[in-house]
This record gives sequence, C-alpha cells and structure tokens, in this order.
Amino acid sequence: MPRFEPFPALRFATDPLEQVTAPPYDVLADADVDALVARHHHNIVHVDVPREHDGDDRYEIAADRLRTWLAEGVLVRDDEPSFTLYRMSFVDSAGHDRQIVGVLGALEVVDDEAGRVLPHERVTPKASTDRLDLTRATLANTSPIWGLSLASDLTRLLSEPGTPLGSVTVDGVTHSVERVTSNERVAAISAMVWSDDVLIADGHHRYGVARRYRDEVRAETGDHGTPAELTLAFVSELVADQLSVDAIHRVYRDITFDDLVTALGTGFDVTPAGPTGPGTLAEMERRGSLCLVAPNGDGQWLTPRPGALDGVRALDGLWLEHLLDGTSATVTYQHGVHELHTLMTTDDSVTAAVLIRPVGVDEIERTAREGLLMPPKSTFFTPKLLTGLVLRPLY
Repeated sequence: MPRFEPFPALRFATDPLEQVTAPPYDVLADADVDALVARHHHNIVHVDVPREHDGDDRYEIAADRLRTWLAEGVLVRDDEPSFTLYRMSFVDSAGHDRQIVGVLGALEVVDDEAGRVLPHERVTPKASTDRLDLTRATLANTSPIWGLSLASDLTRLLSEPGTPLGSVTVDGVTHSVERVTSNERVAAISAMVWSDDVLIADGHHRYGVARRYRDEVRAETGDHGTPAELTLAFVSELVADQLSVDAIHRVYRDITFDDLVTALGTGFDVTPAGPTGPGTLAEMERRGSLCLVAPNGDGQWLTPRPGALDGVRALDGLWLEHLLDGTSATVTYQHGVHELHTLMTTDDSVTAAVLIRPVGVDEIERTAREGLLMPPKSTFFTPKLLTGLVLRPLY
C-alpha cells in the first residue's frame, strides 16, 4: 500500500490566506492570474504560475522569489513534521450542504502500473514541461494532487480537530486548515492511508511530473531515499456524501453535423430537445439520456437504444468513443453548460457538443478496484483545492 508521511511544511507566516492563496494553476486564465498578481505581492501565483513574459528565466525568477520569501520570513518552515487537516464546506449545485475533510501529506510516488496509487481515467498527453521545470527550480511541491483513499473510516479518523491555522472563503466554499503533530495521531493517519489503495481524483499530470522528477533525482544521486520519492497530496475518503463530481462535456470538430448525427444514431435514438440550458442536465438524469447540442444551442436527446451498446461499459464517455471510433471527429473537453455555450458561439470550428452525465462514486470505486480506466476527462471534482495553504520542500 502507498506510503503517506508527514513533513515539515512551508506556510505563510502572517499574510491573510485570502490574499496569498489561489486556485490551482490549471484552472486559471491569464486574466485570473493578472488579478491574483495584483491582489498581493505575496500571492502564491508569483511562484506557482511563472509568466512567459519573464522569458526563459521565469522558473529561476519564481525560485528566487520563493527563496526570498523564506529568507524574509514571509514563509516559515514547521519545526517538526506534521499533517495538515483540510476541510471544505459548501453548498453543492443541488442545494445540499457538504463538507469534505482530508489530509495534506506526502504520498509515495510509484511507477506506472505498479498499483497502490491508481489513475481512474486515461490521461491526455501534455508536451509542456512547465510543472517539471518549476519543480526543478524551486525544489518544492507547490500544489497538491487530490487522492481518494479506498480505506474506510478515514473520515472518522480526521473528524477530530487539529490546531487551527486559518480559513478562507472563496466562491462560497470555506477552506479551513489545522495542523496535526501528535506522534500517535500522525502514526494513525499514516497507517490508515497506508492500509488501502489511493485513487488519483485530480492531478494525474502533476503525479506524472513527480514520477519524472523522482527518476531524475535517482539518476543523479543514486539515492532512493530522498524527498523526491513522495509528492504533496490531499487525501480524502472515497465516500458519496462528501464528493461532488461534475461531468466534463465533449466538444467535436472536424466532422459535419449530419455525419455526427448519423454516427451517434447507430447507438442512440435521436429526438428533439429544444433549447439547452442549466436545467438540461437534470432532465438528462431523469430521462437517462445524453444531449447533443448544436452551435445555436438547440439540443437533441441521445437515448441509448436497447441492445445497441451491449458489451460497452455503461459510461457516457465510453459510449461516445465507441460510436465515433473510425470517424473524422476530433474531441476536446469543456466543463459547464454556460462555458460550453460561450465556446460554441465564439469558435467557428466547433461542429457540436454532447452533454454527458456525471460518473457516480460507485462507478469510480469499481473502476479502481477492477484496474480499469475511464476515458479522459470523465470527472470534474469540485470544489478545487487551493494552492498556497501548504508547500512541501524537496530538500
């Protein structure tokens, strides 16, 4: 089972969390970064999101800034290894109160297909070395992956508060952190996470970067016992009452609309749905259908035809892959109905989109237990973890 260990964390010493934390780098548009840079001269994006206009030295600039913050006491390092309890309280899209509790620690970096730390979906290849270059320069894990522990009872173990460190409310989500240093409790948390597999919910690319960095350190030092053997992770229990999982919808190009409808019609009954909007998702769940969306926003229900998709796992993304295999269609991904409509009205290259339904927690666990993988971008876990609550040094 995967090692999960405490570490002496780097934390902001006095600046308010609302001024120095940020959403994860991969959900930030340029305008978001500009706003965070302007918010505070110690906001974590100054380190976590090197700007291209800083040129080839941007990663060293970020690293110099991190070192300066440490020298000036903007960031301080814990005197002893600790875990950080991280709670997120929010109201989900259906109006239900939710609280997620997990723990920030150092999760073992394992080889691909070695087990213990499991992907749950195929990963879209990324050519960029941005995260690897940043790790090399800063010698730090700046943003955590999100792991789902398959060990039952982790939530109960994390329910007792630790030493409060602060909280911040962003977009209706209250993020609170507490430090745990008790040897007994630290050992119990480590043992619980160590007792079963961890499924990567968010951060597949970051985990792959951690593996590449670990391999580089091993090659350079011959040492398999450095901090590079682990990476910063938030681990929570895989339980339905905590997780809020949204769908990531499919956007199709390089195929005509008629050809797309013809291909989908081999597995679905296609019927008019009228204009699409936020209420479409609830109606999809009620009908048991997907929804094809034309660029003008009009929809057509895609209702599975009895027997047509037998032998294909009952996942919307897999059904679409199966029916469009061999066509000229190319696919990209977009979260949110409003964002999807905006994209379709501003990008003439889009033929159409398909709204899909969220994957259930039971299916996520079954995928992990059976060693299967979902299609890329099958799940969108919310809320997103904040960056800047905890940094992990790699020295």
